[in-house]
Amino acid sequence: MQGILGLGLDDDGGHRRVTKGSEFYLVGGSAETHERMQDLVMRMREKLKRDGRKFGDLDRREFEDLARDSL
Repeated sequence: MQGILGLGLDDDGGHRRVTKGSEFYLVGGSAETHERMQDLVMRMREKLKRDGRKFGDLDRREFEDLARDSL
């Protein structure tokens, strides 16, 4: 599988947050950080879906551009 692994490094009291999808796995972070990771991945996926592509189809530069454009 090729996709995104998102790690939230801040914490807000011991909650364990995990969000999984077919092309992503997001772990950790405060409620705010985890929600921001979710939002970013969803925006990126929507842009890729419109083009009929997946995260695994992107090279490094395309991924970076997509992430920057999705922020």
